Parts: sequence; C-alpha cells; structure tokens
Amino acid sequence: VSFLLLCFRPPLVTVLIFGLLLQAPLTQLSTITQPNFVLLLADDLGIGDVGCYGNDTIRTPNIDRLAKEGVKLTQHIAAAPLCTPSRAAFLTGRYPLRSGMDAVNDYRVIFWNAGSGGLPPNETTFAKILQQQGYSTGLIGKWHQGVNCESRNDHCHHPLKHGFDYFYGMPFTLISDCQPTETPEMDRAFRKKLWLSTQMIGLITLTAVLGRLTGLISVHWKMLTCLAGFSLLFFVSWFSSYGFVRYWNCIMMRNHGITEQPMVTDRTTSLILRESISFIERNKHRPFLLFLSFLHSHTPLLTTEKFLGRSRHGLYGDNVEEMDWMVGQVLDTIDKEGLTDTTLVYFASDHGGWLERQEGERQLGGWNGIYKGGKAMGGWEGGIRVPGIFRWPGVLPAGTVIDEPTSLMDIYPTLVHLAGGAVPQDRVIDGRDLLPLLRGTVPHSEHQFLFHYCGAHLHAARWHQKDTGAVWKAHYVTPIFSPPGAGACYDRGFCPCFGEGVTHHDPPLLFELSQDPSEAKPLSADTEPLFDTVIRKIGRAIEEHGRTLTPVPEQLSVSNVVWKPWLQPCCGTFPFCWCDKEGDN
Repeated sequence: VSFLLLCFRPPLVTVLIFGLLLQAPLTQLSTITQPNFVLLLADDLGIGDVGCYGNDTIRTPNIDRLAKEGVKLTQHIAAAPLCTPSRAAFLTGRYPLRSGMDAVNDYRVIFWNAGSGGLPPNETTFAKILQQQGYSTGLIGKWHQGVNCESRNDHCHHPLKHGFDYFYGMPFTLISDCQPTETPEMDRAFRKKLWLSTQMIGLITLTAVLGRLTGLISVHWKMLTCLAGFSLLFFVSWFSSYGFVRYWNCIMMRNHGITEQPMVTDRTTSLILRESISFIERNKHRPFLLFLSFLHSHTPLLTTEKFLGRSRHGLYGDNVEEMDWMVGQVLDTIDKEGLTDTTLVYFASDHGGWLERQEGERQLGGWNGIYKGGKAMGGWEGGIRVPGIFRWPGVLPAGTVIDEPTSLMDIYPTLVHLAGGAVPQDRVIDGRDLLPLLRGTVPHSEHQFLFHYCGAHLHAARWHQKDTGAVWKAHYVTPIFSPPGAGACYDRGFCPCFGEGVTHHDPPLLFELSQDPSEAKPLSADTEPLFDTVIRKIGRAIEEHGRTLTPVPEQLSVSNVVWKPWLQPCCGTFPFCWCDKEGDN
C-alpha cells in the first residue's frame, strides 16, 4: 500500500495543483462583483521611455513592477495622437470624431479654459455609468475636455457633469506658459505674427504722426486719432488673452471652485499625489474609480528638487522617473489599505512622445522606441502606440505579454462590464471588452480593423488578419517631415494633418507590422502577392466605418476654441482673477 501511495502521489498532487491554478482566477472574479479601478494615464509619454518596453536608461521600477505582476500589451493604440481627442475617446469608448472632438482645422485641441467647446453633455463616460452603479468616482490631475458652454459658471463640460463625484486638478493642460521662467509655448508662431503685426501698425501710426507734425504728410488729425485707436484696439484684442495665458489657463480647481489662479507649480506634484492617496483612503470601504491623469511628462516638465539631475536623460528623464515614483506611492497605498486583490490597476499614455519639443540642445519630449513618428502624427505608430499595462492579482495572469491590437477605447466596455453596468445601446461604441483577452480565455483581440485619424482626416487603417497573425496597415496620408528624412516636423513644431504639409498616397503605403513594426519598408504589388487583396479589404472596411459616422457639432471649430472673456473661470471679479487657497491653508 505504501508503495502504491508513493507511486500515485505525484500525479495526484499535480492534478490538485493544476485544478487550483485553473479555478483560482475564476473564483476571484466571481467573488469580486465590483472591483476598484485605478487608472493611471501619463501625458505625452513615449512607449520607448519605459523600462518594461525596452528602455534601459530611464528607471521606471514601479511601472515595470505592474508589468511583472500583470499583463503587458505591446500593440496598445491611442484613438488620436493629441491630448483632447485621445482623452475624449478614452472616456467615451468612441472615436473622437463621433463626439465632435476632432478638428477639421489646425486647432486640434482645446486652447483655452474660456473656450466654449468640450466633451458634449450628451456623451456618456465610463465614470457616469460607474457612478450609477454605486461607485465613488474621482479625477485627479489633467482634464482638457472643456469647462463652460454659455456662461462662466454653467460647467457644462466639467468633470462633475461627466460622472465624477470629485475633481482636483487642471481643467486645462500643463504648458510652458505656466512656468514663468520658461519660454512661452502656447500658439508660439501665431503670437509672433501678432507681435509683428502690432509693431508694423504701431510704426505706421508713429510715422503718420511724425509726418503730420513735421508737415511732410498732409493727414487730418481725426484720421490719425482713428489710426491710433485701431492700433490700441488691435493690441488689446489679442494681448488680453495671450498676454495673460498663465492666469487664464494655468489654474487648479477642486470640484467647481478655483484653488489657485495662477497655479503654484512648485507644489503641484505633491498636491496631486496627496489628493490621489486621500481619495483611496476615503473610499476604501466602497467600490471606487480613481482616474489619476498625470501632468507628467508634458512640458514644462514640473519636477521636484528631489528628482532633478537623477536621470541620464536630462529634465525629461528626471520627470519620468518622478512620475514612476508617484505610481509607486499609489501602489503602496493600495497595498497598505489591503485593496491589492480587489483593485484593477491600469497604466497607459494618452499618445506618443513629442519628438519636436526642444529648447536649444535640450530634448524636452519623449522617445517612441523603434516606432516611426510621434505626437500629432495620426498614422505613424510612434504617435499612437503607447504603453498599456493591467494588474489584478489573482484574476489576471502575472508576467503575461499580449501582442494583439488593442485600443485605449477598450477601457470603456471593460470597466463597465466589471462594474455590472451596460454600455449604451443608442450609439456606436468602438471599444471592446478586454477581459477575455487579458485572462487568456480567448486567443485574439476582437478588433479586426482600427482607424487612425489626424484631426478629422483619416490617415491610416489597420487590419488584423487573425487566421495568419498578420497586422496590415495602409497609409493614405502621411506628413512631410522637415527637414526631409528627419523623422518629425522640426521646422513646424507639429506635423499637420492636411494641406501642403502632407502627402497623399494612391495606392496607399502598405506595411505588415508583425514583420516590420518600424514601418521602414513599404510593400508593393511587386513585392507582396496579397497587396491588392489587402488594400481592397481595408478599403471596404473604411467605407463601412464611414457609414457609421453621423454629423455632430464640431467642438473644436474656430468659434469654439477662441478665448471668450465671459466664459473665463475666475477666482475674484473678472478681470482681476487671482487666488491661492492652498497657500492660505
């Protein structure tokens, strides 16, 4: 009998262990009906800036820890290459074109807190559905989806109107204008033209006055008065907005109230971290959603003294390493409160790194690894392929890498499903529930096609041929790099979506990304037997996709993005807007 027990024990133990391994995740999922969600979204972070995606010079141990303990996605795609449209798609699970959050003009993001455009009130965010499911929902950090519509306090685009119970952060986005010591960033080229025009008008006015005084020019004083008045009005018309960008755009809010105007950048990082940790601690006894929308790693790269000079990549590297430390602090709080096994943590970036962002010899933008292009480029992988990491111990298999096309829009149905809600049935939802793919119960992503827009202009589309594993990508429009061959639009600062700065391709450029992820060798009918078949297949998909689009108001039209003084959030009596309630506390 002993001999028989010894002989049969190993197989019996093996069967038991195997059974437990199979059942543990399913048991965890069935017992956790409403997990907590912590969404960590970086700003302008390149996929090549993170250790677990191949960077061995910027230290990101906490983000790497998430990947080690969870699931890493290698083809995680943003729906747009810029902040406002990408985040709109993330929040709604829909291509930004469907909500009017992509532009037909050059104004591709929200430019002012006092603009009237923003995420429409009739859009349903995942936060709104989770709120209805009993979740406590909080947004800490960057919003950049608009504030008001018709009056200074209607808050029609505000986070609290879109399903968040609590908001602390910037309603706008971080820009170099927020840092008094930095060179102004916002609309820099346009501002230079305005200054030049003002100087020319002023010079003409001064010349006319001197000519009249010396008798060289016969002009009536009434005409000179009108000319001088016009010069003054022209200057005031633009300087009242662009001359006070720091006061109008660089503000911090708590819910509907302004806490800092302008923001005190030296303490912004510590306040955002404090608010994030406090939100978790306050809501640990009920299901919660924390959307920590980092201001890192957008210029002016606000970095505390503790991290300055620590990295091998200057201020940008310092800033990324500080963000990683903040991720670690949030994870430590989750662990300390005993929430690790009941919390799904997600980390990503809103789009690729900004290659053109430089000041002299300083590189202030991110790196996109082996992928061509970057921020603002709607087609090239460097602008839209981003880090994507999920961790949920006991439910998602640790140390897993998934090389399937996924989208930031997939977060929407994934969260809604896990929270016990239902996605809206009255509109197209472009995201797909990722849970089966993350848990390994299905081998492939549900996405067969993904469409890549630059503003409202379709630049590229990809087809995931699941039976072969091929990922075909067709480029119909590409930006013209300047200088030629530079890999970015350094002469412009941003690559355009249309006009003289782009090239239209007929037939389109075709790449097979599983074989050529860097998009270095375009295929042709001579080199690829399936060329015509693939182009036709993608073309038909684009036509079908186009039929699902319906006209909606353009939120980023010129009339919606311009500065409107009557919409300006103001701590005080406009135009005397100033306060520091954090300093008072």
